[in-house]
Amino acid sequence: MNPFLAKLQPYPFEKLRQLFQGVTPNPDYREIKLSIGEPQHATPAFIKEALTANLGGLANYPTSQGTPALRQAIAAWMERRYGLAGVNPDTEILPVNGSREALFAFAQTVIDPSRGYVPLVVSPNPFYQIYEGAAYLAGAEPYFLNTLPENNFSLELDALSEADWARVQLLYVCSPGNPTGKVLDLEDWKKLFALSDKYGFVIASDECYSEIYFDEAKPPLGGLQAAKQLGRGFERLVMFSSLSKRSNVPGLRSGFVAGDAAVLKKFLLYRTYHGGAMNPAVQAASAIAWNEEAHVRENRRQYKEKFDAVTPIVASVLQTGLPDASFYLWARTPIADTEFARRLLADYNVVVLPGSYLAREARGVNPGENFVRIALVAPLADCLEAAERIRLFVQQLEQQP
Repeated sequence: MNPFLAKLQPYPFEKLRQLFQGVTPNPDYREIKLSIGEPQHATPAFIKEALTANLGGLANYPTSQGTPALRQAIAAWMERRYGLAGVNPDTEILPVNGSREALFAFAQTVIDPSRGYVPLVVSPNPFYQIYEGAAYLAGAEPYFLNTLPENNFSLELDALSEADWARVQLLYVCSPGNPTGKVLDLEDWKKLFALSDKYGFVIASDECYSEIYFDEAKPPLGGLQAAKQLGRGFERLVMFSSLSKRSNVPGLRSGFVAGDAAVLKKFLLYRTYHGGAMNPAVQAASAIAWNEEAHVRENRRQYKEKFDAVTPIVASVLQTGLPDASFYLWARTPIADTEFARRLLADYNVVVLPGSYLAREARGVNPGENFVRIALVAPLADCLEAAERIRLFVQQLEQQP
């Protein structure tokens, strides 16, 4: 067996299952699950209709590069969304089966373990667990940059020494961030590009939450967009996007990778052997989804409504606030995050995710410790009821000796 598999930790939701063993939720309350970032808004009917209308495509093997129609639809969306005119759909865009599998496979393409040292893969901390697994399975070591509230959840780039940076081959960023909702600004990108230019590593920009934000006039800045604004090309920069959150189709498994044509050429070669071609019916439905924005604006409206209603309630008892973007509240707990989650389930039947499960200890700190991630993916009424239960629970804790 691959020895690197032994380095993988249980996934956060497996840890959560183990944490809840022996807990009997209060039967006076129905369960409200706010632990997993799975969109629960309705999938638009036109996407489902497009999927079924194109089932004839199942009779054909799909190409790893995807159809020209899908790549052109993505290129048109990138121009509308980011002002990126001229992105080449043949060399700078690659459809993928959701951003998750692509984020993992990308490390297997980029990492070169033959240079005489153990490569480093840098990621934010807390982080999406795929980054860590991708690093280990590629023969690299993850290096975590703590993102803490006292630093406005910014990456602590000065944590790495010159010798460390010289070993970095891949840097994952997530903007808007999971779980903090932090959006990188132009100055953040300028620093990252300068480091990439100096040390030669590739930047993988995970932007799967890019379309969940609260001000229609201020969409989050994207990595390729930042490169253009700074007058540079896409060298050593690749972005990952997805329809899952944008269009409420997590089961469709549809996204794309875009950026440096030289890097994507190698990634396409890898995927040709890996078997990463997208279902033809999914490709057809995806092209239609990328070409339609009304449902995305309605999606944002629903999230904004929930955040406007829920955030003040939770913030009245826990230290939290409206994120820059995404659909998570990142809330500090008055007791250990694992104990908070267990007791909240037992007393009020609300499921949240302990923040420590999304992070690792780095330089003496687990930045997820004493935080919980609250995913506002359920209907508004459920989110409001859960918020009220959380408020009651924290007040109950404060009254205990």
